Amino acid sequence: MEYNEQMKNRLKRIEGQVRGILSMMEQGKDCRDLVTQLSAARSAIDRTIGVIVSSNLEQCIREQIEKGEDTEQLIKEAVNLLVKSR
Repeated sequence: MEYNEQMKNRLKRIEGQVRGILSMMEQGKDCRDLVTQLSAARSAIDRTIGVIVSSNLEQCIREQIEKGEDTEQLIKEAVNLLVKSR
């Protein structure tokens, strides 16, 4: 699978968020502020997982359909990946 620039940019933003959180820790910021930022980073990671899995699923389903093969197993695998990521 190819990972497009949008996916890479999402991860770069998350990387920036995590660096910001580390900086907040070094500055001794309040726990509530840290947890808020950690929750935002976790949400961004969850959304990125969804984008990657859905893009991959779409591509794989198209390939399976072109081959005339069943797509049920692919869909189950994608759902399992999403469930495991939570």
